[in-house]
Amino acid sequence: MADSRTSATEVVDDKKIHHRSSFTPPQEQATPLDLTTSAEDEDIKKPWYKRWMEPGHVSQIILAAVIALAIGLGVSAGVGSDNIPEAAIVILEIPGRLWLRALQAAVIPMIVCAMILAIQSLREITSGGKVLGRWTVGYYVLTTVFAIAFSIVMTSQVWAPLMQVSDMEDPDKPNKAWTDGSDRKPHDIVQTLFDTLVPSNVFGAFANNELLSVLVIAIVVGYLIKPGNSSILHAVNEVNDMIARVIAFLIKIAPLGVFHLILPNMFKLDIEEVGTNLGILIGGSISSMLIHLWILLPIIYFAFVRKNPYPVWLKSSKAWITAWGTASSAGTMPLTLRVCRERGNPDVVVDFAVPLGTLINMDGTSIYFPMVVVFLAETSGKSLNPGEYILLVLLSTLCAIGTTPIPSSSLVLTVMIATSLGIDNQGMFGVVVAIDWFIDRFRTMVNVSGDIFACGILTKVTGLRDPEPVVHDEIVQVQSNTIRSNDDRV
Repeated sequence: MADSRTSATEVVDDKKIHHRSSFTPPQEQATPLDLTTSAEDEDIKKPWYKRWMEPGHVSQIILAAVIALAIGLGVSAGVGSDNIPEAAIVILEIPGRLWLRALQAAVIPMIVCAMILAIQSLREITSGGKVLGRWTVGYYVLTTVFAIAFSIVMTSQVWAPLMQVSDMEDPDKPNKAWTDGSDRKPHDIVQTLFDTLVPSNVFGAFANNELLSVLVIAIVVGYLIKPGNSSILHAVNEVNDMIARVIAFLIKIAPLGVFHLILPNMFKLDIEEVGTNLGILIGGSISSMLIHLWILLPIIYFAFVRKNPYPVWLKSSKAWITAWGTASSAGTMPLTLRVCRERGNPDVVVDFAVPLGTLINMDGTSIYFPMVVVFLAETSGKSLNPGEYILLVLLSTLCAIGTTPIPSSSLVLTVMIATSLGIDNQGMFGVVVAIDWFIDRFRTMVNVSGDIFACGILTKVTGLRDPEPVVHDEIVQVQSNTIRSNDDRV
């Protein structure tokens, strides 16, 4: 741990990063954070009725879900679910299935680009400020793993037993999505896990959607690429921009996809069970996030800083209330920077930790990943075993760090994590998308609050402080004393 008298300049190498310079990646290397900040700021400034009219707005997704529920309930009550032709259900499913497959297709290139750029950014950070960079990255990674582990404990022990299987198809009909691996022993899954870390065929890993293998490959490639003006990095940035546009388009047509995912399943699902499961998902996700925010993070803060964490959080309410209202960590960042400075944290820590935290410190998202994946598993009739939970921890950790601030990118990653675990996610994924707008506000609030607590902890453990400003009168006094001393010598 650094001495409390350590100055900001003692942790800076030959690059001479100034104490008031905020973290900015190289101009050639755009990070995922750059994709949405300005767009989100402009969106927040628009009148509410103009935002509601934009394609893919959350109000349209909710309306599509409500209409699908109403039509499904009306038709089921009028003619009976058993009297609906199977061909009609299959045809209604086609647009929703195509939308979901398009989301899945965008995941692999998005993950590869985001992870390569994130690794490059972390290399730039840790080489620029040795003590602050390593403490910040290490703290964010550890709290991410801690949040995921806490979420898995809460989900598996408290919420999963309350969830009900919502698939009303013939229970004797095998579900190919998960029966192939349901009899595997935990040690077999652990062995497969380690085998996946080193894929024997790189292209096969991409073709088979082996998410963990793809993540490992992206991390290695991101580390091996030389930082600076690399042609590979330019290509990665171009692909990253293209994927961002593809995902933005898919989000714009999300109301259509959600409608055609929910409506066919209303003919097969029990609405009472669906409502119960959604209540458990919403209540479990929000309660787990609030426990992490109000109990676990304050304990960590007190352990390092030895001060009451609750006044710090309450006095920073401007930031986390704005985060809840806007559901945008990037859009809230100016307020987060301000409240962290008002709490007495030095600029060198605030300007470094908050932008980086906006990029990789996703405690709320980390808690949400396991909750949704287990929800999709339990409602489709699959219970995860210990080996699969270990895999879920690894996948959630890497995806949380590699998540971009692209709207609803966490939903895209949720699909991929569920697919990697062999979970049939089509039945309930539509309703998950429909309620994501509400849970996303709590995720963002927890993410921003985590950055606020992190600034205080990093200030304490690094001992950094801003240089004392030199007052003009003091300079004159020093010069006068020097002249007087020289006169005495003469």
